[in-house]
Amino acid sequence: DTWTNVSYIDSLNELFDLGEKDLYDFLRFVSKSSISSAAYLTTMAIRIYYIRKLLKESGSFYLHCDPTMSHYLKIVCDLIFGKNNFKNEIIWERTSDSGSSKAISKKFPSNHDVLLFYVKNKNNFFYTKLFFDYSPDYIEAKFQYDDNDGRGRYRWQVLKTYSKETFENLEKDNRLKKTANSKYYYYKQYLAESKGVRVPDLWKNDDIIPISASSNEALGYPTQKPELLLERIIKASSKKGDLVADFFCGCGTTVAVAERLGRNWIGVDISHLAIRLIKDRLKKSLSPKKQKDFLNKIELFGFPRDIASAKELAESTKQGRFKFQDWIIEVMLRGVSNEKKTADGGYDGYLTFNKTLTERGSAIIEVKSGTVTIKNLREFIQVVEIEKADIGAFVCFQQSLSNSMLELAKNQGYIENYRVDKIQIITVEEILEGKEIKLPALVDNTTFKSAKRSF
Repeated sequence: DTWTNVSYIDSLNELFDLGEKDLYDFLRFVSKSSISSAAYLTTMAIRIYYIRKLLKESGSFYLHCDPTMSHYLKIVCDLIFGKNNFKNEIIWERTSDSGSSKAISKKFPSNHDVLLFYVKNKNNFFYTKLFFDYSPDYIEAKFQYDDNDGRGRYRWQVLKTYSKETFENLEKDNRLKKTANSKYYYYKQYLAESKGVRVPDLWKNDDIIPISASSNEALGYPTQKPELLLERIIKASSKKGDLVADFFCGCGTTVAVAERLGRNWIGVDISHLAIRLIKDRLKKSLSPKKQKDFLNKIELFGFPRDIASAKELAESTKQGRFKFQDWIIEVMLRGVSNEKKTADGGYDGYLTFNKTLTERGSAIIEVKSGTVTIKNLREFIQVVEIEKADIGAFVCFQQSLSNSMLELAKNQGYIENYRVDKIQIITVEEILEGKEIKLPALVDNTTFKSAKRSF
């Protein structure tokens, strides 16, 4: 249970100070029966409050959640956005897997998630109707008429609400009739002019296919959503050039789809790993000649941009030093940080790669934020041998690097069967210029699966 930290009280009090008394009272009420639920809801509420504050008047808000908390979050959103600005509860059938037999032995299978759709101003928001194409069977059954005048199939539809101009145009075009048994007029709806069937608020898994391990989209990220899910949301509530923001962007599906659909975007995540994954995903979705220009236009906040800011992070508090390590390993070198920040066994992170079709190789990484000597390098070389790693990457600032260290690293030779240095010293300055750990030719970092090129 990760939501019982008493620090949520600070956020709760902040909501009270912001004048959200009804929301404050609701969350206090929830805390009487479940501190965990109240802590989670408070954490979400303060974020949703500020998201609404940033939202333009014509903007929309979608919240994805599971059925265990959707009813609570609906109340939170009603209190923040106003219940009159609620548009839809969308049910997404995210899986066809009904779960284990034990889990569903005494209940219906749980196969869906919930999307809550709100707008900032119900009198001024952007929305585009979305449609499914008619199926051949539907066309055959519904569009039964054809006057053989070149306009094709049509059906008679009830004309309930209309303007004077619409009525006159339909009458002039010989598209109206009225029967003795109905108070309404009927008009000819031609198949060629029809957009299809409206997309409802039930999104089924044969329409939006869930991510599986074998999916082309799969990145191995636990909360990854199908691109079609985000495509539908973005198309419905924005147009080209609009700004799309995802403040829990994970592996970047929202960002990737927004980019593909010609929207501007903002992606926010607390994880270094997620930011690197998103950056790689966007880069590899482009043709090689476009990658450099695209990466240059991305603004990345929260990470060092030059050697001065890198040194500032490295020389800050102990926690800052750990953040420096994470930045180097997870963002710049596409690795994984060692969970142990102290007594870490002599290395700070690692990455993996395919040595052969059947054999996986590894590289361990040591990051030094301060002054280092050849003694530190010798100790790291011993760790590489103990861990039986194929490659050891030693990261330090240029000012600490000596010729004797370079010579010692070179003397360790190559990894087996490849002309690739076993011990590689990489400076922070080189990393900022784009240098990475050298792997065997035609071999890529396999720590995380790559996104398939989409355009």
